Amino acid sequence: MSGIAFLGYYSPSTIRSLFESAPEQVSKSESERPKEIEQSPDVEAIELAKAEVVLVIDSEDFFTKESSQGLRKVVEAIESLDYIDDVLWMDSAPPLNLFGLREPILPKPSASERQFDLAKERALNHPLIGGQFLSEDGKTTLLMLSINWLFVERDEDVMDGLKAVSQNAVEDLPGVDFSFLVTGRVPMYLTFYKANQTNRIKYQAIGYTMVLLMAIILFRGIRAVLIVSIAPILGVFWSLGVIRFFDFANNPFNDVVLPVMLSLVGLTDGVHLMVEIRRQRAAGLSEKEAARAGIHKVGLACALTSLTTAIGFGSLSLAHHEIVREFGWSCVMGVILTFFAVITSIPLACSTWLGGKIHHGHEKGIIDRNLHHISGVIDFVLRWPKVIGTIGILLTILLASISLTLSPDEKQITSLPTGSEASRALLHMDKAFGGLEQGRIDINWSEKVNSKSPAVLEVVGKVTEVLENEDLIGTPVSISKLVDALPGEGEVADRVSLIELLPPPLKRAFFTPEQRHATVQFRVQDLGIARYSPVFERVKVQLAQLKAEYPEFVFKMSGSAVWRWENLYQIVVDLATSLGSASIIILIVLGISYRSLRLGLISIVPNMFPLAVTGAALALTGHTLEVVSVCAFTVCLGIAVDDTIHFLTRYLEEGRTARTSHDAIRKAFIGTGTALIMTTLVLDVGFATVLFSDMRDQQIFGAMAGITITAALFGDLVFLPALLSMFGVAPKRDQNSSASDKTI
Repeated sequence: MSGIAFLGYYSPSTIRSLFESAPEQVSKSESERPKEIEQSPDVEAIELAKAEVVLVIDSEDFFTKESSQGLRKVVEAIESLDYIDDVLWMDSAPPLNLFGLREPILPKPSASERQFDLAKERALNHPLIGGQFLSEDGKTTLLMLSINWLFVERDEDVMDGLKAVSQNAVEDLPGVDFSFLVTGRVPMYLTFYKANQTNRIKYQAIGYTMVLLMAIILFRGIRAVLIVSIAPILGVFWSLGVIRFFDFANNPFNDVVLPVMLSLVGLTDGVHLMVEIRRQRAAGLSEKEAARAGIHKVGLACALTSLTTAIGFGSLSLAHHEIVREFGWSCVMGVILTFFAVITSIPLACSTWLGGKIHHGHEKGIIDRNLHHISGVIDFVLRWPKVIGTIGILLTILLASISLTLSPDEKQITSLPTGSEASRALLHMDKAFGGLEQGRIDINWSEKVNSKSPAVLEVVGKVTEVLENEDLIGTPVSISKLVDALPGEGEVADRVSLIELLPPPLKRAFFTPEQRHATVQFRVQDLGIARYSPVFERVKVQLAQLKAEYPEFVFKMSGSAVWRWENLYQIVVDLATSLGSASIIILIVLGISYRSLRLGLISIVPNMFPLAVTGAALALTGHTLEVVSVCAFTVCLGIAVDDTIHFLTRYLEEGRTARTSHDAIRKAFIGTGTALIMTTLVLDVGFATVLFSDMRDQQIFGAMAGITITAALFGDLVFLPALLSMFGVAPKRDQNSSASDKTI
């Protein structure tokens, strides 16, 4: 297995190529081939959303002699770089009038102060510049950059490199006080990727160190700690190697969360197994006999926990988000591999000379020495089982009801490190330009409508007006706004002919008559896409009204912002599907494994209680339901059910020799209490390390996992015993058990 993992680290394509087949060549008939559309003129239209990198420049006033000189020097310096294909900025915008003289938007440094004032007024009134390249207050301007990737040597070239070049261009110019930020699709992705790479190493090291220290403190025996550590180390090593065969490695959750989570899952099963093996060694069994007895006692429980955890994770494969699906499949493979690492490496190591003294310090463990202090809990629970059981059921229902108030939302900034330049630039773009992300409304008309008809310009104008009336929509731009900016007055019918006066690159950015298509572009702030739900709903209603008024026209909202809004409900659907399918399958698995439907039904409350606690905590603290929440809820279900399985397995085991059901519950509490408390502490410490990440999604995941695991311990040590007693589930006694069997 380690050899296969090594291959995944160093040459995953070797295995991947075995399963890749050559694409089939399919010949299409003439009827199947797409019809050719009318070719557009060979004109390169201006594309505002095409820029891969956006350089955000701040200044008190760009329309001064010093600032204009500085801005031109910045543009010249950037254009001289080999890896810059094109720079689109306010001075490169084409004039509105095709036959007018080409006057620069930004005057030369020799211009008078009045010329600068007039130029600033013209720029702010220009429909392609004001709100697009120049903020409404005139203090922020944008440089839209296209990259030639053949000449990019380092990722830093398109981030810190651009910023350094810009700063160097103006550092010797007196009176120029520019500040620079770099954002856009490429810088945002690189920031996200770099943070993941850094966090993967940093927080894995912190997490593993904390877990190791916790294990040493809890076990009070170095040999036991070393043996228990083997399993999670192997599990993580195998898993990260194997997922590379499926090209799942570059995933934010796989980079940071998966290794920590698998190490903790492996450690929890390892702790349960090691606690039992140490007990058997302390009872006088040999190394091999103790290892065998340990597997016999908790092996089934470990197998069930791994199965149910894999089911919980596997339900994420039903999600519509690719990152979530990949994370789900990676977790399934990781949990299975980690289980095999636990069930093989720990007993094997305990059977060797390493296991000779693992029971030393057994009686000195912190949990073992202090377990009697909480033994009063089980006595209290068994004294009032109906009251506590009823409270558990009602409290779970109440918290679940609060959880249902969670509303879905999604922000781009949540995937970026807090305080990073990309996130600061994103916030600044929201204030200065109404957002970085762009959406659009596509307008098409039938052949019955002539593209030169006044109706076209009239409809585009009404769509533009709809968007301008929405406060959260930033600076819409369309062919109607370009025509309105041209000199002259009159009705729409009189102004249609002015479209031909627009320069082709400018006109064709928003109007392609031969394809009977026009577009209205707008900006969207990163306030959370849920904030735009009522906005887009109102726009949709008004577009439907326009459709009724102009039946020959078709309107469609598109763009990344619109797509995220339309698919926002899918987050809730994914969560419901994941939790619902996982819960049902886990219930069936437990019912079959324990041969008792009643036990399966009883397990619902202690398993749902921690999820309800976490959901209510999110709702009461004002959080929303995001993609990371969907992952965390499903993962937490898989982990939370582990404690329930260990308790129920021990309960049935003790019931074979116990005189009453209460005795079996009490023995199960004492028998599993040490391991449950120990694993909860280890898991909480491990997930707490993720809270220090600079990635908000990872912080939320760690916090949700910690709350869920702690609540799961309470549910399994308080509510589960009460429900077992309340509903009178009596385990089957083993009438043929001998005294020696009872001792073992």
